[in-house]
Formats: sequence, C-alpha cells, structure tokens
Amino acid sequence: MRPRLAPGTPVRGRYTKWGGRRHHGAELVYLGADEHGDWLGDPVGNAWSGGPASFTSVTDNVLVVPRDRAHTAMFYEPHPEQEFELYVDITTVPRWEGNVATAVDLDLDVIRLFDGSWFVDDEEEFAEHRVALGYPAEVVLAAESECARVVDEIRSGAAHFAMSTAEPWRALLRSLPC
Repeated sequence: MRPRLAPGTPVRGRYTKWGGRRHHGAELVYLGADEHGDWLGDPVGNAWSGGPASFTSVTDNVLVVPRDRAHTAMFYEPHPEQEFELYVDITTVPRWEGNVATAVDLDLDVIRLFDGSWFVDDEEEFAEHRVALGYPAEVVLAAESECARVVDEIRSGAAHFAMSTAEPWRALLRSLPC
C-alpha cells in the first residue's frame, strides 16, 4: 500500500536479498509522490548499513520508489567521491509497510555515469545468485526483463530517468530541516 506521508516524514529504505537475507538500508526522508513513484531524500552524511559495505552519502541524493516497477533509482550529484549520477537497482516490486519501503535486490544494476555513458553491473553476481539463492524461473525472467526495459529507457532518454525530473525533489530535500 502506498504511504500517505507528509514531506519531511522519516522513512526507512530497506533492501533484502532473496530468501529474506539482510542486504542494506538507511533512514531517509519522505519527499512526496508524482507519476514516477514516491520520492525519498538521502541527505549528505546519511549512513547506509549492511550489504557488502556500509557507506555514507557524500551528496544530497533522491531515490524514486516506483509503484508498479521492479526497480528503485537513486539520483546523485557530482562529487569527487561519486562515480555515477544514476544507479538503478533491479529489484522485486517495492512494497510499503507503514514508513518502510522494502524491495528484494536482484543483483542487476543499471548505472549511468556523469558523462552519459551507462552499463549493466553485477551480471556475474546475478548468475551466481540465481543458482545459490534459488531464484525461481519467473523471478529470473522478471529481473532480466526489467533490466532490459531500464536500459532501453535510459538509452532513449526517458523522463523518469532524467536528472531534471529529480532536481525539484532534491531542492525540496535541501529545504527541509533534516
């Protein structure tokens, strides 16, 4: 169920691995919703824990959680420690439980760099995990299909992956007392 939250409300973004294994997550701030999904703020200095490595956000980032798509997309700002401007995690369709958005990370990532080039990451991990973690055939097919769709949309310049779409949400994040 989609949240009905006011801008500035604390929320949690939580990613698991298949079978409920812990992956990573962070405390975020709810910004609002539009036709692309629910937007969450990840302010500079925010700590992400779990997964292969914990890290701290070095820029003010925004994350869109689509309502009916099997991915999440984080938009980043240029920074010497930041390699990419867009990081799309291929996941199960995210679910909201109260103030927590949860998705199962299915390894594949589509990453766009600041120069506009892009690539699919972690294909080897996806191949390993589909066996080791026992991804059902329909989950494999859905992840591969969503990854291909995201690649096509990034190539074609789809609005929901444009930095200009994320910028008003980043401005709202900066205006909130986080």
